[in-house]
Amino acid sequence: MLNTPWETGTDLYRKLVVSALVTTAIGILVAVVGAATDQRALVLTGIPVIVVGMVCHLAGMVVRSRDVRRRMKDLR
Repeated sequence: MLNTPWETGTDLYRKLVVSALVTTAIGILVAVVGAATDQRALVLTGIPVIVVGMVCHLAGMVVRSRDVRRRMKDLR
């Protein structure tokens, strides 16, 4: 069995990853709809939503690295 980050990650990590994916997807969808309908306000609304998704993703990476450090410390 593979030791993937999803299998070994904590619940907080999983929640952050899923929320990052959903938030980024919503932001992209809003921006694409805004571009297709020529509504600049929608495009400009989608950009901060994408940024929030990226921040969630970075927070997940921080949580993952913290968990790995704790696990490595416990092995010593």
